[in-house]
Amino acid sequence: MSGKPTLAVWKLASCDGCQLTLLDCEDELLAVAGAVEIAHFTEASSADVEGPYDVSLVEGSVTTERDARRITEIRAASRLLVTIGACATAGGIQALRNFADVTEFTSVVYARPEFISTLATSTPVADHVKVDFELRGCPIDKRQLLELLTALLAGRKPRLPAHSVCYECKLRGTSCVMVRGTPCLGPITQAGCGAICPAFNRGCYGCFGPVAAPKVTAVTAQFRRLGMTEKEVDRVLATFNAAAPELAAVHRDQA
Repeated sequence: MSGKPTLAVWKLASCDGCQLTLLDCEDELLAVAGAVEIAHFTEASSADVEGPYDVSLVEGSVTTERDARRITEIRAASRLLVTIGACATAGGIQALRNFADVTEFTSVVYARPEFISTLATSTPVADHVKVDFELRGCPIDKRQLLELLTALLAGRKPRLPAHSVCYECKLRGTSCVMVRGTPCLGPITQAGCGAICPAFNRGCYGCFGPVAAPKVTAVTAQFRRLGMTEKEVDRVLATFNAAAPELAAVHRDQA
């Protein structure tokens, strides 16, 4: 062992986008790699050092029995466990299965559904093991990732935003798209993306998940005032973080 802190990056059920955000750090990643020993990161290295690990980053949701076993093993081998992305923190887009019949899905999609082994639900890592930190997003934000890794290496608490996307719109000088008649989840979505979508005259899709105590009822009431049907309102909520408890309750009411 090198004596440096050990970093492991793991994948469950996901698209790899959050891991690619780490690789996209480029120059900054070189500095991180110089400060830690990358013990496991299949996207970047063939190294596979046995734990324990100082920090484990976990991308993806738990969708199979194997995922459930693996996350328990990863937790046991990790001093700090950080979930990265909407899949790991809220179940991801695949958590839409939670509101339907998985058996019906597999029978329609796969020619031989009997070979498919899956759970009826897609659940966040925190439903199965203790999580020390969460990074939201689909995918996660590069700046937040670097802040988190820097903070952990320095032994301090990461400085991550707790305000909504609306605050970021104000910082950018972006006028409210909802005022112009475009449905937007910005008022109930945690900041982190830099309010990219409203800056291009699109409503926020809620990639970073709900803020603490979101006023979901007030926002959906505004959507209806904009002329949206109940089905259209449900469609706006049923995306990256559909299974987040604050949104799932509304989604089930509309189902």
